[in-house]
Amino acid sequence: MSVKRIERLVVGVTGASGAVYAKRLLEVLNEKNIETHIIVSKTAEKIINHELEMSRVEFEKLGRYSYREDEVDAPLSSGSFKTDGMIIIPCSLKTLAGIACGYTDNLILRAADVTLKEKRTLILVPRETPLNAIHLHNMLKLARIGVIILPAMPAFYHKPKKIEELVDFIVGKILDLLGIEHQLFKRWSRQFSEY
Repeated sequence: MSVKRIERLVVGVTGASGAVYAKRLLEVLNEKNIETHIIVSKTAEKIINHELEMSRVEFEKLGRYSYREDEVDAPLSSGSFKTDGMIIIPCSLKTLAGIACGYTDNLILRAADVTLKEKRTLILVPRETPLNAIHLHNMLKLARIGVIILPAMPAFYHKPKKIEELVDFIVGKILDLLGIEHQLFKRWSRQFSEY
């Protein structure tokens, strides 16, 4: 069985805390020479500035192409623009709700809708906690139609010493789902168990 090579991905960055996850994902995709199309929401721009102390322009240099969320006429709005999938990282619960309801009033939501209708991989990385019943209902609704919900919940079995190791664990899980080889974290083995 041959594995399809990932060549082009859409990365949406929305207004939830955790911009470091998006930054690291984009760095790794660059290292793997994967073409990235970034959409940064207005709220994400503020969070990137606050959490990473980066400007939007600096952040967008991590991708090959970048778009504003109001550019609804961008190529990403059409299913004829071929991609290998989309990751929204971090994914605000507002964005998640918009996708669940088919509400496509910006480019992030439209690109996600196109990803779904074209039967491509869509990975959402929510970071908020705790979750209420509405959040969980929306996640279940999306999971039932094939959307991958990957909450930013890092593991600790590998005894991380730095925040970067926690971030790499989540980014590595995304790469696993896309079939992209990496060495970002130590995989579980018997050496970690107590018996």
